[in-house]
Amino acid sequence: MAQIGDISIQQLSAVGEQDAQYVVSLFRSVADFPKEGILFRDFLPALADPQGLSIINQAMLAALPVEADKFDAVAGLEARGFLLGPHIASSLGKGFIALRKSGKLPPTTLSQEYSLEYGTSTIEMEENALSHGDRVLIVDDLIATGGSADAAAQLIQRAGGKVAGFSFVMELEGLHGRELLSEYPTSTLVSMPA
Repeated sequence: MAQIGDISIQQLSAVGEQDAQYVVSLFRSVADFPKEGILFRDFLPALADPQGLSIINQAMLAALPVEADKFDAVAGLEARGFLLGPHIASSLGKGFIALRKSGKLPPTTLSQEYSLEYGTSTIEMEENALSHGDRVLIVDDLIATGGSADAAAQLIQRAGGKVAGFSFVMELEGLHGRELLSEYPTSTLVSMPA
């Protein structure tokens, strides 16, 4: 598997080694954020760079965990999933569903609480955002413990949908998030130590 320093570039290398190296050079790590002891992995500088943004968009489409005809809609987790999901959905002729933090959507919503590495949170979706049986690809920037992704899957299922898979930019190794999602096809562009 291709490596750049301590980062495994997995599916990101599908866009080419040089482009993969360029994007990884734009990632940053912030110590003790959002609380002491957490090393925050941030890909936003790559989105601020026109070339980095283009490469990430191309890579996300190239690394779909299932074929595009295997899902009907794309759901994105607030907030960084909102940056990736609409592009994927639009590029594939699909709709986009927002999975938001509690209190951000008008009623009637479904909600799901979950645990983070540093606390708990709740996500919500509009109750009628899906038709029964809709297959949904869930998109976010990062998988760590898998808590928010698992909560998203539960929401999609409670709304009558089916989870087609998960697509992430980054995976933090050693936090076992992928194990929590083991029943679903899952892709990540890069993985790195937590």
